[in-house]
Amino acid sequence: MKTMRYSLAVAILTATVLPGCIWAPGQHLRQGDLTRQDQSDDGRLELIDITPKLIAMNAFNDKQRNLPAALLSYKPESYRVGVGDSLYITVWDHPELTVPAGPQQTPNLAGRAVQSDGTVFYPYIGKVDAAGKTPGELREEIGKRLAKYIESPQVDVSVLTFGSQRVWVTGAAQQSTPVSLGTSPLTLSDAISQAGLSAAGADLSGVQLSRDGVTYTIDLEALASQYGGQQLYLKPSDSIYVPFLDRKEIFVVGEVGQPGAFSFRTGDVSLNQALGRARGLSQTTSNGNAVYVIRGAKDLLAEPSVIYQLSARSPAAFAAGSQFKLLPGDVVFVGAAGVTRWSRFVNQLLPFTSIISNAASARNDLDTN
Repeated sequence: MKTMRYSLAVAILTATVLPGCIWAPGQHLRQGDLTRQDQSDDGRLELIDITPKLIAMNAFNDKQRNLPAALLSYKPESYRVGVGDSLYITVWDHPELTVPAGPQQTPNLAGRAVQSDGTVFYPYIGKVDAAGKTPGELREEIGKRLAKYIESPQVDVSVLTFGSQRVWVTGAAQQSTPVSLGTSPLTLSDAISQAGLSAAGADLSGVQLSRDGVTYTIDLEALASQYGGQQLYLKPSDSIYVPFLDRKEIFVVGEVGQPGAFSFRTGDVSLNQALGRARGLSQTTSNGNAVYVIRGAKDLLAEPSVIYQLSARSPAAFAAGSQFKLLPGDVVFVGAAGVTRWSRFVNQLLPFTSIISNAASARNDLDTN
């Protein structure tokens, strides 16, 4: 009687737990939560197979998101003097004009600042409109007006400090500071280098450049490789934001060697690379047909989240995994094999069988008494 009651109790508990779809203690995906893309009617999730066709479509879409030609084709014009610049004006053979205080005065102190009205003051000729002129145009203007007082003046104009035309670099920089545009064109890479980088925390694959009210996301590595090293020149008042690397994590969980959150410095991370960082699939517990990439939607009410599935039972499947690109925030989940799920179920069931056995024994003792 005792044995029969115990077996019946175990059978009832087993029948209660096992119905349904895939069940396993801990992390698991239930088939009821997944609907194929062409059968999705509740808008919760879409399950899409990772195939060569899907990878080709993603590659095509990536090409459509290339940087606009106008951004890459921009070439800055010659530097024009602006308010806040400091000019060093040399009149050869006339040191009293070049350095009025004598040889002991340093060139920096001899600089002439462009005032708020765009003018500089110079001996003999008074105020000179400087703002908006190139150094060459300003040199000709000063030389022409000095000719009334000096025979054949030879004039040179250079910019000591650049204070009028700047770009701003913020984010993962060692010093978030404005970077001045000089007489030589300034590139995006040059500006980031001058501001300094937090080598351990900067994400150079998602640099944001704001220009004329539009923000562009730029991968510096792709800019060097995809566009043949083409330079991207900056305009005055451009704003550059270098994001922090900790905002670009990929999570690998489930039956892998080392689950966790991983940061990648490049903007081109494949599913295989993420699995490799997690020490690969567990050979004893993983289900090669249950490798998923879970990608949440930005607006869960407007569109479903997407789950991509890689059937990795054969080595050939990893060829597709090497071409499938992950996005920041993706969760890679590797499910457990059927035997592993059953083993975990039994291990969690054993405490209950002990309780049932004790209860059956107590009941039998009461009956016999």
